[in-house]
Amino acid sequence: MTNAFKIPDLRKRILFTLLMLIIFRFGAHVPVPYLSSEAMQAFLGDGGADLFSLFNIFTGGAFSNATVMALGVSPYINASIIIQLLTVAIPALERLAKEGIEGRKKINKITRYVGIILAFVQGAGLYVTLHNMGVESNMTTIVNEGVLTFFIITLTFTAGTAFIVWLGELITEKGLGNGVSLIIFAGIVSSIPSGAMTIYNQFLATGLNLKGIVVSVAILVVAIAAIALVVLFDSAERRIPVQYAKRVVGRKMYGGQSTNIPIKVIMGGVMPIIFASSIMAFPATIVRLLSSGSLPQAGLGYYILSCLSAGLGPWWCDVVYSVIYFLLIIFFTYFYASIQFNTVELANNMKKSGGYIPGYRPGKPTSDFINGVSTRLNFIGALFLGVIAVLPVVVGAVFGINGLQIGGTSLLIMEGVALETVRQIESQMVMRHYKGFLE
Repeated sequence: MTNAFKIPDLRKRILFTLLMLIIFRFGAHVPVPYLSSEAMQAFLGDGGADLFSLFNIFTGGAFSNATVMALGVSPYINASIIIQLLTVAIPALERLAKEGIEGRKKINKITRYVGIILAFVQGAGLYVTLHNMGVESNMTTIVNEGVLTFFIITLTFTAGTAFIVWLGELITEKGLGNGVSLIIFAGIVSSIPSGAMTIYNQFLATGLNLKGIVVSVAILVVAIAAIALVVLFDSAERRIPVQYAKRVVGRKMYGGQSTNIPIKVIMGGVMPIIFASSIMAFPATIVRLLSSGSLPQAGLGYYILSCLSAGLGPWWCDVVYSVIYFLLIIFFTYFYASIQFNTVELANNMKKSGGYIPGYRPGKPTSDFINGVSTRLNFIGALFLGVIAVLPVVVGAVFGINGLQIGGTSLLIMEGVALETVRQIESQMVMRHYKGFLE
C-alpha cells in the first residue's frame, strides 16, 4: 500500500476520495431545521428492515439524528432500479444505452432527475407521517408547522440527497472506485460501533452469561465465514480461451496469438443485494407511512410489514421474507449481468477482429456458448449471494436478534465495495509498472 502513495496521481485520487468521504460524514451531523431528532428515533423504533432503517444504516445514523443527509443515496438507488428496468421496456432508453459513453451520460442524467423527484416525494411523505405521529402521540415532532416549514424540511432532505449523489459522482470521476458505493460503505462502517453496542446491550449488558457468549461467538463465526466466502467467490472466474487468426499485411504477419475472456461468478458484485434490499423495503415503508409511523398490530398492514421485515412477526413471516429476498437476489443477479455483459456484441467484436473460440464458429454459435457459460456461472453466484444474504435472517430468528438481517446485508455490501476499490488501486499501480500490493 505504501507504493500507492509514491505515485502522485494515485496519491491525489486516494486523498481526494478520503476528503469527499469526510465531507459526507460532516454533512451527516448537520440538523434539519424545525425537525426533532427524538421524533425520528421514535419513528424508527423497531421498524425492522423497512426503507427508513436502510436509510439509517446507509447514512451512518444520519436519519435517526434528523440531519440533512437523512435520506442518503437510497432515492438515487431506487431511481437506478426504475431506469434500468425501463431501459428494457422502452425502446428510446434502450437505444440510448447502446450509444456508448454519451448514451450512458444521458441515462445517468435522467437517473439523477428521477432520484431527486423520489427524494422530494419521500421527504414529503416523511413530513406528513411525522406530523400525523405527533398529533396521535402528543409529541412535538415538527416545530412551527406550516406550508413554509413543509417546503423547508422537504427541500432540505432533497438537497441532501442531491449533494450526496454529486459527491459520489466526484469520487467516481476524480477519486477511486464507485462513488455512490463508497458513500454507502462509509455510512455502514460508521454504524458498526452502534450495531455492536446493540448486540452487547441485548445479551451481555447484565454480565457474562452462556447465551450471550454463544450468540456473540455465533455472530462472529458467521461474519468471518461470510467474509472468507465472499472474497473467494468474488475472485472466482471462468476463463474462455480465444485464438486469433494469422493475417499477412504487406511483408508482416499479424495475429496468431491466444488470450482469454474472463467471466466472473459474481458479475454484478453487491448491486443485486442493494437492489433486492430496496425493493423489499419499499412495501413495508408504505405501510409505515400510511399508519402514521406506528407499527400496525393487526390486519393486512401487519402481515405486509411482518413478512417484508424480518424479526417483526411469527416464524413463518421470516420464512416468507427469506424466500422473497432470495428470489429477488437471483432475479437481480441475472438482470444486472444481462445489462453489463452483452454476449452478442462480444461475439461480433471477436469476429471482426479475427478471434474465435476453439471448437465454435464465429458469430451466433460463439455468442450462444458464452451466454451458456455466463448463465451457469450467474446461477452459482446468485445462489451464493442469496444464501449469504439470508443466513443472518436465520441466525437472527434462532437467537432472537432483531435487525441482524440488515447487518448481514451491510456486511456483504461493505466487503464487496472494499474488494472492488482495492482491485482498482491494484490495477492503477500495475498500469504504472509498480508491483501490486495484493501479490
